[in-house]
Amino acid sequence: MGERESSGTYRLIWEVVRQIPRGRVATYGEIAREAGYPGQARLVGYALHSLPTGSGIPWHRVISAQGKISLPKANGAYREQKRLLIGEGIAFGGERIDLRRFGWLSSVRRKKVTR
Repeated sequence: MGERESSGTYRLIWEVVRQIPRGRVATYGEIAREAGYPGQARLVGYALHSLPTGSGIPWHRVISAQGKISLPKANGAYREQKRLLIGEGIAFGGERIDLRRFGWLSSVRRKKVTR
């Protein structure tokens, strides 16, 4: 187990990712900010790459700020992530996801504003 994992950094990031509801996505940067590490989107990527097998954490719901899957298209994990997202009802326009429509944190903020 690495230093970041043992210090709880990765666990904190994983807990934020665990909260993303089915049918919603969040960006690496949003997860970093919510976990208390603003500006450290790459740290989220490292944490997700280090997920224990069978963790049940919905890693596939984390995407780039451009609304795209960050993995290379030729990667089997890219296809798996896209399949899982489509299975949750998330629509792609080409290779992009509309963050205003499917974004987790943006939808939460809109609900707070409209109340």
